Amino acid sequence: MNSRRIVVGDRTWTVRVDGPESRHTVLLLPDVGDPSDVYDQVCARLHNSDLRTITVESIDGLDQAGVHAILDELKVPWVNIAGRGAGASLAWQAAAGGMGRFVSLVVADRGHPAVPGADGGVLDPNCRPVELPTTVLVTKRLPRAVADASGRYVYGEFRAVPIDVDNVATEADHELATEIVLRTSLW
Repeated sequence: MNSRRIVVGDRTWTVRVDGPESRHTVLLLPDVGDPSDVYDQVCARLHNSDLRTITVESIDGLDQAGVHAILDELKVPWVNIAGRGAGASLAWQAAAGGMGRFVSLVVADRGHPAVPGADGGVLDPNCRPVELPTTVLVTKRLPRAVADASGRYVYGEFRAVPIDVDNVATEADHELATEIVLRTSLW
């Protein structure tokens, strides 16, 4: 994978860009503390499906504006976005504020930020709904009720898919890649 350092203001993020030149690109956002190679198996599967990938190595300090700036720097006009854990929360927020920039959303471990989580806490009560086809992967870290409640904040086709794992990127890479591929198809 080609690593690139993207400077946005006083912050720097390392992104890994790989895969075939394609009209479809997938932006992958990891959870806090994930190793930089957490999505390597997912990316290999996505490349076999003719998808280009951009993987942010760490989301520490990354926000919606930073996501847009990274895509601008890479000259990527629109992407399919996927994330797990804190990366999923950031993906929800970026997709809610990025009309026309994002094509689809696939998240694991987190419901929409305006929905109370498993602990009853609300991450961002002001987070707008997303207007994208969205898949929520219901894992051991995300109760089905939270995933289902997130559907109220999706103005597009919505699916909740149960996958009984702790870390979807490493324990169910084939299922995560399949859900992303399904969302990149326009059929």
